[in-house]
Amino acid sequence: MASLTLKSGLRDMFLEGSRHVSELGGYATVSGSQAWVDALNLKHKELNDLLREVASQGARDITVRNVFGQRYIGTRLNTVSGCNVNLSIYGTAGNDLGAFLNGQRLTVYGNTQDGVGNTMNEGEIIVHGKAGDVAAMSMRGGKIFIRNNVGYRTAIHMKEYNDKVPVLVIGGTAQDFFGEYMAGGIVILLGLGLAEGKNHNANYVGTGMHGGVIFVRGNIEKSQLGKDVGIYTTDDRDMEIVRQYSGEFAQRFGLNTEEILQAQFRKILPLSKRPYGSIYAY
Repeated sequence: MASLTLKSGLRDMFLEGSRHVSELGGYATVSGSQAWVDALNLKHKELNDLLREVASQGARDITVRNVFGQRYIGTRLNTVSGCNVNLSIYGTAGNDLGAFLNGQRLTVYGNTQDGVGNTMNEGEIIVHGKAGDVAAMSMRGGKIFIRNNVGYRTAIHMKEYNDKVPVLVIGGTAQDFFGEYMAGGIVILLGLGLAEGKNHNANYVGTGMHGGVIFVRGNIEKSQLGKDVGIYTTDDRDMEIVRQYSGEFAQRFGLNTEEILQAQFRKILPLSKRPYGSIYAY
């Protein structure tokens, strides 16, 4: 086992072999570029401090088990210079998983709570379950793939700039205010698992939207949209985008891309780049 020199009050947490974190009730084992962390009984700061410390010692493939709602997982990895980590998380990740993520890859084998990918800049988040509210809030780069459903206000204020175009693909359906105030990015809502003929759940879709595009597979009525957007038929270029990212989604979850693409897709676009311009002085 690698020898660790721990900082920030953590240096006495480990014993040889399976390094028992005696103060905090968890476990960490490091072998070369791999690490295994037991998050049981760790508070969110304790867990994130430990993940940062393990990464700073050279671990690049980290598995975390027994996650029970700890928040901000992955956020402190951004402070490790040159840190390009694959983080595998087993359990339910808490609020703001991967907030400000800047190149790491987080895979959750379970569900996530609110704010997954908040203000994410680069990297990838894969959720083998469902996500709570405000997923991808202010996301500005990277990719998020969510296997099942998402909650309210997903993709609120997503944005893009030059070559920074964030991508969010959702396997299930969404709740109200989906795509609210979107300023950029690509969102694909697949509706897998919806009963035949059943509409998507969300109402007020695209309220305040002024950039980006939402692709919807399955049934959604005009009455479900905010007044600031319209729904249109996809063209060949649109379907190239849908094929690319639906294919990436299918690959990550062991699904069949061609089966996904058999259904009709439509696109939702803003009617104006400044939908509330009339209420401002300038």
